[in-house]
Amino acid sequence: MLDKLKGIEDRYAELEERLSDPVVIANNREYAVAAKERSQLGEVVGAIREYRKILNEIAEHRTVLEGDDAELRDLAKAELPSMQRRQAVVEEQIKLLLAPRDPNDERNVVLEIRAGTGGEEASLFAGELFRMYTRYAERHNWKIESLSLSATGLGGIKEVVALVAGRGAYSRLKFEGGVHRVQRVPATEGSGRIHTSAVTVVVMPEADEVEVNINEEKDLRIDVMRASGPGGQSVNTTDSAVRITHVPSGMVIICRDEKSQHKNKARALKILRARLLELAHAEQDAKTAETRRSMVGTGDRSERIRTYNFPQSRVTDHRVNLTLHQLDQVMDGAIDTLIDALNTKEQAAALGV
Repeated sequence: MLDKLKGIEDRYAELEERLSDPVVIANNREYAVAAKERSQLGEVVGAIREYRKILNEIAEHRTVLEGDDAELRDLAKAELPSMQRRQAVVEEQIKLLLAPRDPNDERNVVLEIRAGTGGEEASLFAGELFRMYTRYAERHNWKIESLSLSATGLGGIKEVVALVAGRGAYSRLKFEGGVHRVQRVPATEGSGRIHTSAVTVVVMPEADEVEVNINEEKDLRIDVMRASGPGGQSVNTTDSAVRITHVPSGMVIICRDEKSQHKNKARALKILRARLLELAHAEQDAKTAETRRSMVGTGDRSERIRTYNFPQSRVTDHRVNLTLHQLDQVMDGAIDTLIDALNTKEQAAALGV
């Protein structure tokens, strides 16, 4: 084990040296890749150094146990068990840090929420889910910004695309992708019958410009058009809405929320980069493609990762068979208990437990 840890420390030292090399500093892409790897290794290197310190202290105490000073022997004998317990804790920490990790964990998130089956009720719940994630972002001091939003006349959301920016955002939110099912009596239901609706959520890591190379002249067709608000209201007097077609893939992104054509274009490009990065990952890894297909599904009620049952104030995550009777708190952004359970499941799988 120590040989493997030494190799990690050597690699960290090599990256430190490379990041001070003027040639690397001048190459934005190379510098970004090296800096990212150093950041990923930083936590495990800190744990390795603590582990070595503990081993040295244990060795010193064992030497004292073989000495002639009875008082020091008693002291060393009393302290040794706690050091050995600490050694075991740090060993487990290192194993966890060395387990295969998602390279996107530290990225920002492009979050997509779409109303599925259930009509207006699904649109209303899509709006409530967006508020839930907004409150969750606030709890973690992350910034959330709507990039594109299509609202309904009754206050619901047909579709929203948002950027969630903050340390570790993807590591926490990646488990939210899938079909979210809601069971409740709609406000418009006179007979009191419980309806079931569905909302699809997609979580993608934000792409860096250095990772997704887009030739705007050759790859993009950019059209501008007049934007309008819900129900045709608030029509802008300028052609500020932007539609970007990525010719090689056929992807189409439309942004109309801002009055500035420049801002709408920037937002559309941000969404496009995230989707192209996801597509590149999917092409490299068939498993990733299958994961996203299962995440998006068809938006049907029968496909679900989580159910929100309002009459019973109950939330159930079907992937970990966890049920919470705290619906109000969950809808206010208190979803860490659910995410922690999913994280634990992923970590156990990575360690082969």
